[in-house]
Amino acid sequence: MMIPRYLVSFDTGQIPNLFCDVLVIGSGVAGLSTAHSLSHFCDAMLVTKAGLKDSNTNHAQGGIAAVLDEHDSFESHIRDTLLAGAGLSDPVATQVLVTEGPSRVVELLRDYHAKFDMRDEHFDFAREGGHSCSRVVHARGDATGSEVETALSRAVIDENKVKIIEGAFAVDLLMDGKVARGCLVFDSKGKLIAIWSKFVILASGGTGMIYLVTTNPRVSTGDGLAVAFRAGARISDVEFVQFHPTALHIPEEPKFLISEALRGRGAFIVDVEGNRIMEGIHPLLDLAPRDVVASRMFEVMKEERKNHLYLETRHIDPILLRKEFPTIFQHCLEAGIDIRKMRIPVSPAAHYMSGGVVVDLDGQTDIPGLFACGEVSCTGVHGANRLASNSLLEGLVFSKRIAEYLENHVKDFTTSRYPRISFELDWRKPRFKLGLLRGNLREVMTDSVGMMRCEKGLKEAFEFFERNEEILQTEFMSVPGMELKNMFEVGMMVAMASYLRKETRGCHRRRDYPDVDDWNWKKHIDLKLEDGEICHEGRLTHHPGIDEVELKFVKGFAYGRD
Repeated sequence: MMIPRYLVSFDTGQIPNLFCDVLVIGSGVAGLSTAHSLSHFCDAMLVTKAGLKDSNTNHAQGGIAAVLDEHDSFESHIRDTLLAGAGLSDPVATQVLVTEGPSRVVELLRDYHAKFDMRDEHFDFAREGGHSCSRVVHARGDATGSEVETALSRAVIDENKVKIIEGAFAVDLLMDGKVARGCLVFDSKGKLIAIWSKFVILASGGTGMIYLVTTNPRVSTGDGLAVAFRAGARISDVEFVQFHPTALHIPEEPKFLISEALRGRGAFIVDVEGNRIMEGIHPLLDLAPRDVVASRMFEVMKEERKNHLYLETRHIDPILLRKEFPTIFQHCLEAGIDIRKMRIPVSPAAHYMSGGVVVDLDGQTDIPGLFACGEVSCTGVHGANRLASNSLLEGLVFSKRIAEYLENHVKDFTTSRYPRISFELDWRKPRFKLGLLRGNLREVMTDSVGMMRCEKGLKEAFEFFERNEEILQTEFMSVPGMELKNMFEVGMMVAMASYLRKETRGCHRRRDYPDVDDWNWKKHIDLKLEDGEICHEGRLTHHPGIDEVELKFVKGFAYGRD
């Protein structure tokens, strides 16, 4: 199955060209914080495919995990992160995240005037799944992401050096040889433009929309992951798709998230008879890591032939419920659920991509000139399963490191010449309906590459991709069409990595390989596009006293013959 280098036909000599020092793609916490930091020393441009606030950040409820309490410690947060990562988290990257995190949170409060919830002039810490203590700072109860997004957006808009282009879809990276030098963009008027820059930063968010049931907004179609992949970047750990245990189980899209901070205040998950499902399963009960809770929910729902369970909240002080969880309280009330008197129907939903574009501690990918941060990146912190409320933290920490690196390097780039690039896609007329194929793709991913996987289902997914491979050669001059091609490619990557990993670890669950297999699989699966074919390799994790070992890429992929 050949994947073309570009989504569409174009010639940079025949379309408008724009120029900047650094191009930032995405407007979540990672993109906004990067752009604002860059504005102090260079001309930055930020493009986002919808509005400035259309991002996963804006939907984040719980908060930001950081060691800001004298009774907490870096060692404890690091240990919790590594335990949640199920043996695949990079301890060096994790140490960077945890030790630099508190300063980034204080900056939000001091420099960006984010209004966090306080108690007696100190942070009001909440506790979430997988954490051994209360260390999650939050804002407006359960609207932390919205508060952070608002604070960062306000700062970026006020900076004259940050040019913002909304409604601009990032199509593909523009390269000067093997160096990233810009991006082909489809603007809000339906025109292609070339944006040239000294450096490109991907901060484009996640992939949740490849599944039928997700907490992600509609913009989360994996565009940045696909863009980097087609340009030849190394992609890793994409089999580890995190399913949040408690999404509100009512007919709506995307699914509304019921923050696990509510479980931190005493809520617990029960079956239809009111029996607690996490007793005897994990020492942290309902505050176990997300992969453990979601997996247990799946087992119970299968045993009882139900498509949802319940979150019990009726024993919690009703005044506290309304005060500390105003967003959840109001949303549920509008759906006819008074959480003071009724249990909340919940079920797992695709929530977070733990893997992504491989980067180093400064956010650099293996493509010179290309950086990545936030959910689209793979820093190594999350391993096989992200710890709750480490996502906003990661975006803040590594965006700052990218900016600090570029401050010392952006002035070294002096060329004023950019190459002329043209590409002609082997155009085929669409023979299918976009909406129908998009729905079919999401259904296949949910049924065959969802929370529980097996060889039979994964092969069925591959057969779907093969039957519809003509989409890769079909040219769409519309955002929905280009999104579909990106979703198709990301789906193939997730299915391939899931098939190759013959064990159960973290978010990745195999019925036919139910056990953890450290001997064969305590390593990362890296994917890369070479000559139009997906190649894969295994990369060992970091171990004390052992250098990282990389195995050669295996070109091509044939399920059943790997």
